[in-house]
Amino acid sequence: MKTKAKKVTAKRKQAKKKPPLNETATFEKLLKKATGVEHYTLRLYITGSTPRSSQAVKNIRSLCEEYLPGRYDLEVVDIYQQPLEAADEQVIAAPTLIKKMPAPMKRLVGDLSDRDKVVVGLNLKSKTQPDGKIKWVKV
Repeated sequence: MKTKAKKVTAKRKQAKKKPPLNETATFEKLLKKATGVEHYTLRLYITGSTPRSSQAVKNIRSLCEEYLPGRYDLEVVDIYQQPLEAADEQVIAAPTLIKKMPAPMKRLVGDLSDRDKVVVGLNLKSKTQPDGKIKWVKV
């Protein structure tokens, strides 16, 4: 009688076990944390080829090349050509920059010409100098 109870208990424990994790995804997450390098995913919503839209694209590309060289993906979406994407993201003004990754998600509206505010908004608090020292950006 006791052996049956042990078998039933063992089966219940096996049924409660979680499915195996994706080891590759877990390894990649741990690797990113260990290196301390975060990859930024940005999406900029613009309205056609207006001067304000062109300025926003120029400003964010300049800032990304300065602070995030090789560590960012920037997608520029024209809301006139792709209105459904803008509706899905609930974009009501343009230009709008959305930082998807790393968390938390942020939205910045405007032509992104105030670099200090954009740096703070994207959480780009510091950058490393060629001599290896960290230079803190004034806020």
